[in-house]
Amino acid sequence: MMFTVRTPRTIAATAAAAALLLTACNGNGDDGNGDGEDANGDAGEAAESYSIGITQIVSHPALDNAREGFKEAFDDAGIEVDWDEQNAQNEQETASNIAGTFATAGLDLVHSIATPTSQAAAQQITDIPIVFSSVTDPEDAGLVGSWDEPGGNVTGASDMNPVAEQLELLLEIVPDVETVGVVYSSGEANSEVQVDLLNEAAAELGIEVQEATISASAEVQQGVESLNADAIYVPTDNAVVSALESVIQYGQQNEVPVLAAEADSVVRGAVATYGIDYQQLGYQAGEMAVRILVGGEDPATMPVETQSELELTVNPEAAEAMGIELPEDVLGRADVVVGEDVDPEDPAEAGEDDDDDE
Repeated sequence: MMFTVRTPRTIAATAAAAALLLTACNGNGDDGNGDGEDANGDAGEAAESYSIGITQIVSHPALDNAREGFKEAFDDAGIEVDWDEQNAQNEQETASNIAGTFATAGLDLVHSIATPTSQAAAQQITDIPIVFSSVTDPEDAGLVGSWDEPGGNVTGASDMNPVAEQLELLLEIVPDVETVGVVYSSGEANSEVQVDLLNEAAAELGIEVQEATISASAEVQQGVESLNADAIYVPTDNAVVSALESVIQYGQQNEVPVLAAEADSVVRGAVATYGIDYQQLGYQAGEMAVRILVGGEDPATMPVETQSELELTVNPEAAEAMGIELPEDVLGRADVVVGEDVDPEDPAEAGEDDDDDE
């Protein structure tokens, strides 16, 4: 089952993108006579390549999938890219250093993954395009003038998630929930936006929200243990998601169901979510970057895009481990059932394969 989320944007038509690429790859100077030579009679040059920097705040499956989706868009477009991939390991100072390096590296474009790295890049890089992904509210984060008219050199694809619908899903699964706990990083603007939305939705549903703020992933276990709630909501907070095993273990040991904001966390042991596909989100941002580099579009006038369709992902084994059973109606309309459609993952191992490459 698919669900519509606010502010949907239309992705450029594939045919139009293909036409742009054919133009750009038509020998870089072909005079159009069909003989593969330019106006001076020389053989046409190979398709132009680009140098692109990727700055990612931390490794976890959602952000890793966004990165791979971004690169896949260029592969599918047949565009050669020299990639410079950097990971800040969840350190804001490192993210700032990466942005400073990229600012003087002669890159054609920067792809920033998540809010903290996007903010660092936007502060130091002003003369080349920045295309972000996995940013919840780019306007609130100060990255764009507005969703519809960014107004500068920054645009991209947002991972704004439907917090209210996710909370309603929790009540459908566990109707007697009276309190919901949330652990989030005080340094992530994206998390503050989601917690505000959570409080608004909870107030309408008569649910109390318990909050625990952290400053680093190492504090997640302490934060979740400070809660005394009937269920836990995990936002798309990079510090929390990178230490998801602490939340999952708490939920299993105390039979407290954990609801996630995105599907990768469900695969790793949360109970369920209405969530976006981060691979597709990254791909969508990649398509925007192609339109900038190949089609000459201006980031200042390119509206921020979101995904218009969400998937219901459920994990029956995780639910059982947390002392609940998923209703048949929820199971019946699920788009992805962990254990059937996709294999479950150990959250403690998530991102380990990428650490040596970042």
